[in-house]
Amino acid sequence: MIQQPNYPAEPWVVRETALDLDRMAQSESIFALANGHLGLRGNLDEGEPRALSGTYLNGFYESFPLAYGEGGYGFPEDGQAVVNVTDGKLIRLLVEDEPLDVHRGTLEHHERVLDLRAGTLTRDLRWTSAGGRSVRVTSQRLVSFRQRSVAAIAFEVEALDGPMRVALQSNLLANQASGPGSGDPREGNHLTNVLESQLCVDNRLRVVLAHTTRNSGLAVAAGMEHVFEGADGLLTRVESERDLGRLTASVELTPGEPLRMIKLLAYHWSGRQSIEWLRDQVDASLENALAEGFDELVASQRAYLDAYWEMADVELDGDPEIQQALRYAQFQVLQASARAETRAIPAKGLTGPGYDGHTFWDGETFVLPVLTYTAPQLARSALAWRHRTLDLARDRARQLGLRGAAFPWRTIHGEECSGYWPAGTAAFHINAAVADAVRRYMLATEDVAFEREIGGELVIETARLWASLGHFDADGNFRIDGVTGPDEYSALADNNVYTNLMAQSNLRAAARVADRHPDVAAGLGVDVAEVDGWKAAAEHMHVPYDERLRVHPQDQDFTTHEHWDFEHTRPDEYPLLLHRPYLDLYRKQVVKQADIVLALFLRGDAFTLEERRRDFEYYEQMTVRDSSLSACVQAVVAAEVGHLELAYAYVGEAALMDLHDLEHNVADGVHIASLAGAVMAAVAGFGGVRDHGDELSFAPRLPQALTRLAFPVAFRGRRLHVEVTPRRVRYALGPEDEPLSFTHWGKVVHLSAGTPITAEIPAAEPLAPPRQPPGREPLSRRVVHDGDTRATDEAS
Repeated sequence: MIQQPNYPAEPWVVRETALDLDRMAQSESIFALANGHLGLRGNLDEGEPRALSGTYLNGFYESFPLAYGEGGYGFPEDGQAVVNVTDGKLIRLLVEDEPLDVHRGTLEHHERVLDLRAGTLTRDLRWTSAGGRSVRVTSQRLVSFRQRSVAAIAFEVEALDGPMRVALQSNLLANQASGPGSGDPREGNHLTNVLESQLCVDNRLRVVLAHTTRNSGLAVAAGMEHVFEGADGLLTRVESERDLGRLTASVELTPGEPLRMIKLLAYHWSGRQSIEWLRDQVDASLENALAEGFDELVASQRAYLDAYWEMADVELDGDPEIQQALRYAQFQVLQASARAETRAIPAKGLTGPGYDGHTFWDGETFVLPVLTYTAPQLARSALAWRHRTLDLARDRARQLGLRGAAFPWRTIHGEECSGYWPAGTAAFHINAAVADAVRRYMLATEDVAFEREIGGELVIETARLWASLGHFDADGNFRIDGVTGPDEYSALADNNVYTNLMAQSNLRAAARVADRHPDVAAGLGVDVAEVDGWKAAAEHMHVPYDERLRVHPQDQDFTTHEHWDFEHTRPDEYPLLLHRPYLDLYRKQVVKQADIVLALFLRGDAFTLEERRRDFEYYEQMTVRDSSLSACVQAVVAAEVGHLELAYAYVGEAALMDLHDLEHNVADGVHIASLAGAVMAAVAGFGGVRDHGDELSFAPRLPQALTRLAFPVAFRGRRLHVEVTPRRVRYALGPEDEPLSFTHWGKVVHLSAGTPITAEIPAAEPLAPPRQPPGREPLSRRVVHDGDTRATDEAS
């Protein structure tokens, strides 16, 4: 866990006040910069020491054969892994004849600051060499939101104790060696030497390198350009070879007259374009960046983020640590999606190689709801990527003997890459997640063109999958057997409640699309009989219920299984997937992550409040949260059913998942879906936002420690601002917005621009706190009198 005071809680920055060499990997992920197209890990400028260097391009991957001890029909044949492409971050400094190295000499000061409003990472250090020569180095780094292929670094060195000669070496380095893996299956594959050189050229202060991958056949070109300031007497040399481009600059420094170097980077890749064309694009991007200049790149970065925060900022008073974490979460969600532009949103964004750089169901279920109500154009883009992969999903469905589209459990390009089919292929709920994201986007935007061109086809083809995957039993119930729900500690179960309810929603949505756009439906071969079949399957969807326990079983047999022996499970045996065989997990009542509890949230309209409460409390006893996606969901439902202090504890866990490395795997990248889930936990949990059916509703309520929650909601061209205090909530529209109707605690509210409405919040009824598995209780939070928020060992 990152400890204070090296990482103080501040509202708009993440600051590291001292360099912790034991946490290099974690800080490299935390300080990563990206824009959805290009990502740079937060490595030190000099590149060493490092845990895991990384430069990533969204969608750029290498393929490799998946190995099976015993194969089977329909098993995916190839895996895909994100590639660490040419590293342009490297800037090395030689002071007289000694390299700046934090392992050598004396590091007198070291600070890094990630500014969430500026979109920059700054570094400031003072270092004295073993020979007694002192310098100050400052750098500022950004990955541009405006120019999607461009990154820039301003590097400044100043002599502190008299004239001295220094040399800077600015590198482009391909096929950089990575460290050994940890053995954690979440980490992903470490592919090495996958890039084959195709071009290396240098001209004045510029170098361009181009490579292709050995198996996937993708091509990438990377270039660097330089501008020097305060460089009287500067000597430079540029050279290039197959995997290395290097500029070396030498100058004599005088105290008070620093040398400043601007390094501009550009990256372009393609599976179709020639190396020559990619090189031309890199040169053009570098010229545009040169013309704009570093200061203008910084200014345009701030302007982009100002517009984003206007529509996205979640303000939370009473817990400075969570406030910082929520803004960090929103910043990383933006970094993963802003310029993805018909590419996927990877589970780790572009911050590391975890999960091989794959995208999962997490994107549609956790990330897109946040984007839909803050930056809907980015949600549209992500769904357009799914649509682009629809033919591959149709092919996969046919391979499985099904109709419609079977979207992959994990992928980069669109093919299924999960080599473990019980938790991968069998997790068909990814298809309902795509349809639900379409439904939500349409509810929030009324984008008819999108529904006709993209969304309608996605919803119809996923509905066809459910119609062919399920069947009507002798009693007339529609069953979906042999599937894996969100809880990966259960597999190949019959009638998983979450899956069935989400499939039901998918089928109904497809029927509505066919009714609204008969020409679109006809173009896809939909007839009246097929629509009637969807409606009948939805109407008669089997939703198991255990009359004895008065709860919904996670699947039809779950509550008959043996209970997991939590009393004899040691704390060091979590996560269970690293210490116990799946066969043992599958046979017991133990839950990796919220499953039916997620259904209580996303399909809350299918349950009464009393059912939601009983189900939540039952599954609290067996949910171990071995997934980063659990705490945020538990937070939302805990708040909804009245366990506010427990919800507060879970919001803290969700929000601090990466900043405190709670899952112990932030080293290979941050958890984008969990970060989005933290925002969802605050807004849907304490803000009470729901979007069931065709309406927006609110049921806000705050825990005792929090004094205010405020957030905007982008909805049908309006900006609705919601401000929650302990007893009241204020709703307001933008000055030019059209009137809007929604519900507040079940009562219809008609809101007009210029006339805010304040409504009362009903008090929560007292409830006995539910139990969690021994040793898996969330850390409760309390705010002490000086305003610091600390974790305690008291269960909520």
